[in-house]
Amino acid sequence: MKKIIPIILMLSCVLITSCSNKNNSSSSERESSSQTPVIFPTIPENYQSRTPTGGEIEENYLKNGDFAVDSCTFDAPNPMKKFTYYYPEEIKESNKKYPVILYSTGTGVKGSTCYPLFKHWASYGFVVGANEDKNTWAGTSSNTTLSYLMDLNNNKDSIFYQKIDLDNIGVTGHSQGGTSVFNVLTNVSHSNMIKTGVALSPAHEELCERLNWPYDLTKITQPILMVAGTKGSFEIETVSPIAALNRMFDKITSPKCLARKTGYEHGQTSYAADGYTTAWFMWQLQGDEEAAKAFTGEQPEIMNSELYQDQRIDIE
Repeated sequence: MKKIIPIILMLSCVLITSCSNKNNSSSSERESSSQTPVIFPTIPENYQSRTPTGGEIEENYLKNGDFAVDSCTFDAPNPMKKFTYYYPEEIKESNKKYPVILYSTGTGVKGSTCYPLFKHWASYGFVVGANEDKNTWAGTSSNTTLSYLMDLNNNKDSIFYQKIDLDNIGVTGHSQGGTSVFNVLTNVSHSNMIKTGVALSPAHEELCERLNWPYDLTKITQPILMVAGTKGSFEIETVSPIAALNRMFDKITSPKCLARKTGYEHGQTSYAADGYTTAWFMWQLQGDEEAAKAFTGEQPEIMNSELYQDQRIDIE
């Protein structure tokens, strides 16, 4: 029991750089603030240019998509404090429906500080939702973020009115947020609406048992991608050791993929494989056949990349 508190504190390990975030909120909706806050991102704003890729698909989907991006925030109850949504700017005038990605943060991290990832996914046509909960393992805050977006989808005064594709919703998260992914897929009120997940350096089962963050991998029915790193004792011994990841992979009966990106520490794995995270969601939620080639066919790209190791795929 004496090791639990240090482990929880270490799970907040992130990379901090300084910049400000432009937050454009619609005045027709309930906003938390009309002022532009200064936000210090836990994801480097230049992560795309500094992240090496091992294949054409990973490289292509690490680049920005074609959509200009905007964002808005809304007041939320504690511990979420505010909901943040990034979306394609065209949604304000469009009659299309847009798929959704929910994001769960690692320990001690506010969702709004991960905006470089959100902007990237929104540039591919996704509505991306997060909140300020710093203790996300149970999945309830992401579930509530989805509930609020569903309310906006039914609100005639909202820019999201009838614009949300409720049949194509995915969830991703890092570290404790990776644990949250498993629970959002299986153990919250909207689990039946979640189509797929990506768990980034998820806290393994034995660790979560000690921390009282339970989840049940045998209940997962949706396709899932798990990615971790190979550098640093915190990543490879404490949070996501490969032996534990393999045991977790074996328990999941749905379509699945596991890989570790070589040379990345725990604080970097939230973005290190974002080319494949984006490709996964493009395939699963938008039916992108080119993105699917990263994980399917006789020669899935991720299986042949020299930048990844310990790859396993079970997708029919």
